[in-house]
Amino acid sequence: MNMTLKARMGLSEVHIFEDSENFLERVKALSPQPQVVFLDIHVPPYDGFQMLEMLRQTETFADVPVIALTASVMNEEVDRLMSAGFDGCLGKPIDIDTFPEHFEAIIRNVPTWQIMS
Repeated sequence: MNMTLKARMGLSEVHIFEDSENFLERVKALSPQPQVVFLDIHVPPYDGFQMLEMLRQTETFADVPVIALTASVMNEEVDRLMSAGFDGCLGKPIDIDTFPEHFEAIIRNVPTWQIMS
């Protein structure tokens, strides 16, 4: 996924964490600071809601867009994500063909909520 994102979108830096262990420390160590953070809702030991709270309580990341990644994008789950303070949601699996469009919208601060009917 890392190489695909770099190649398809022309990004110089993409960081993917396989788990959420030491999440905040690892994010703080990134340079440059991320322009956007995508959080899988179900990555142990922390869930996406816990990781979002960590980011929002850290001044450096308080205003960075945070997008939830989840296989559960039914209306009820999306309502929960919105209430928690996520800036958007993308359903899994990620559609690599439409992802660049969603990414550009997110960078422009356009709300991105991919909802299934």
